[in-house]
Amino acid sequence: MRAITIIPDQPDSLAVVDMPEPEPGDDDLLVDGIALGVCGTDREIVSADYGWAPADRERLIIGHESLGRVVKAPKRSESTPGDLVVGVVRRPDPEPCGACAHDQFDMCRNGRYTERGIKEVDGYGSERWLVDPDYAVRLGPQLEEIGVLLEPTSIVDKAWSQVEKIGSRSWFDPQVILVTGAGTIGLLTALLGKQRGLDVHVFDRNESGLKPQLVSGLGATYHSRDLAEVVRKVEPDVIFEATGAPSVILEAVSNVKPYGITCLIGMSVEGHNFQIDIGSLNKNMVLQNNVIFGTVNANLDHYRSGADALEEADTDWLKQLITRRVPLEEADKAIERHQSDIKTVIDF
Repeated sequence: MRAITIIPDQPDSLAVVDMPEPEPGDDDLLVDGIALGVCGTDREIVSADYGWAPADRERLIIGHESLGRVVKAPKRSESTPGDLVVGVVRRPDPEPCGACAHDQFDMCRNGRYTERGIKEVDGYGSERWLVDPDYAVRLGPQLEEIGVLLEPTSIVDKAWSQVEKIGSRSWFDPQVILVTGAGTIGLLTALLGKQRGLDVHVFDRNESGLKPQLVSGLGATYHSRDLAEVVRKVEPDVIFEATGAPSVILEAVSNVKPYGITCLIGMSVEGHNFQIDIGSLNKNMVLQNNVIFGTVNANLDHYRSGADALEEADTDWLKQLITRRVPLEEADKAIERHQSDIKTVIDF
């Protein structure tokens, strides 16, 4: 079978190569790959900034935003041949910390977890793959064209879940949210906000094109100039920061309203230093009971809730998030970043 592979720690080693066919055990789902989403983590892995191969070989099969169709299922599985499934990315460590022992492996404390296509276990970037039925999430047939969006949706569902848990520390009745960044994560965050009946605002630098159209299509409000003024004007109860840009992060955490929550869901690049008045930031956080927190990854509950969110959403709107599709043999082109990209998908 053909698979998308890299050699960790070796930049630009991406290659589509022949790999042995997977041999399912009695407890494995055998799945035909349909599509694979590409994100910033994949680009970091290809650039050798990240990634670990399995212990017994040089190359790692990458890919963690999966979608496939079941070919063979064990008796204990709820899935049957023909079902659409998405494989969960992370697995708990073999000697579980408290979080992993309670199925909260997205919050692992000792770092000995593994991740499909990222850390020590092959990913879903192959024509066929195996997955433990306990880590496969079924999707309805209507999601065949956009089910590959489930993994990023699970990340967003976790962010929302964490916000709601933090908010429950006291009275919490959010009405207005602001999302900074109109990429895949930002737009899906806005979608889940609209599904909660909230007044949703999205900030991005693009002044025209698909991103403003997608935000408008949700019934949300789009902004592209002067983030600090936007924050002061709309007074969001919650800010979801999805750009990772240091200047945007600073504006978000410095201007949120009292008893506000800022969720950092975008990843920053290290090495961008600038001065901030940490004393002023600390004073405002303390006096206004504000919270800033980061979130990454997802557990099974978030995948299942994310699947429900996708099934509730307008499928035609979701299809627009996938702005570029490339065939398997041109996987290297999928790694390239285009100005107009929202979500790039590799089709098998």
